[in-house]
Amino acid sequence: MPELPPLREVIARHGLSASKALGQNFLFDAQLLDRIAAIPGDLEGRAVLEVGPGPGGLTRALLKAGARVTAIEMDRRCLPALAELAEAFPGRLTVIEGDAMSLDHDALMGEKYAVVANLPYNVGTALFTRWLGGAKGIEDTWPPRWSSLTLMFQEEVARRIVARPDTPAYGRLSVLAQWRTTATLAMKVHRSAFTPPPKVMSAIVHVEPSTMPEGVSARVLESVTQAAFGQRRKMLRQSLKPLPRAVEALDALSIDPRRRAETLSVDEFVAIAQNLT
Repeated sequence: MPELPPLREVIARHGLSASKALGQNFLFDAQLLDRIAAIPGDLEGRAVLEVGPGPGGLTRALLKAGARVTAIEMDRRCLPALAELAEAFPGRLTVIEGDAMSLDHDALMGEKYAVVANLPYNVGTALFTRWLGGAKGIEDTWPPRWSSLTLMFQEEVARRIVARPDTPAYGRLSVLAQWRTTATLAMKVHRSAFTPPPKVMSAIVHVEPSTMPEGVSARVLESVTQAAFGQRRKMLRQSLKPLPRAVEALDALSIDPRRRAETLSVDEFVAIAQNLT
C-alpha cells in the first residue's frame, strides 16, 4: 500500500475548495471513508464507478479496498490531485474528465461494475433515477450492468428512496427504487463530517437489483406514479383520470378509487402498470 500524504495537505497544495455550484462537500475522515467503501462488500479486483471524486477522499478508500476505479470528474481543478493518486496506484485508477449525466456508463465500464459515490447534491437524484432506468434513461432491460449502488444523498432524499407506504416520505422515488431493487439505508453521516458542512444531514443508500416483475413496462409504471403522486392529495379516481384506462384498472384490481397514492404498496402500483401494459 503506497504511503499517501494527508488529504488536507493535498487539497492545500493544489489550492482546492469545495464548489457550491457543483454541489461539492469534501470528506476527510479516513475511517469513515473506509466504512463507506466496505458497504458493497469485498471490492478486491472489482470494477467500481465513482462519480464526483473531487480531490479523491473516497477514491483512496476504494483503492485501498482493492477496487479498480473509474472516476468521472468534471471539475478540472481536481484532476491534478487525482492524477497523483493514479500514479500511486498504477493501473488501478482511470480518471475521466466529463459530465456523468452525458456519459454512457455501461459502455465506459465495459464489464459488470459497482457504483460507489458521494454524489454531488445537485445531480444526485437525477443520476440515481437514471441508474434505476427512470426518467430519460427509462429501460425495460433488467438486470442492469451495475451490481450495486452505494450512494450518498441528503438524508431527506435517502429516506424517500427507502420509504414505505403510508409514510410522509413515500412517493414516486420510493416506487421507482423498490419495484425491482432492494434498497436499504446503510449509514447516516453527520453534517460535521464534511468540509464545508452542508446545511442538512446525509445518509448512504445501498441498492441491489432484484427480480423484475413480469408483464410490466417500466415506462408505464413511470407514467402511473407520475400521475398518482403528481396530485397526491387527491383520490386516485381523480389523479389517475388523465391516464387512459387507469381508473378502469383500479376497478379490475379491486383497488378502492377513493384511496390516495401514498396508501398504495409498490406491488399495487406494479399491478396497475401490468394491467395497462
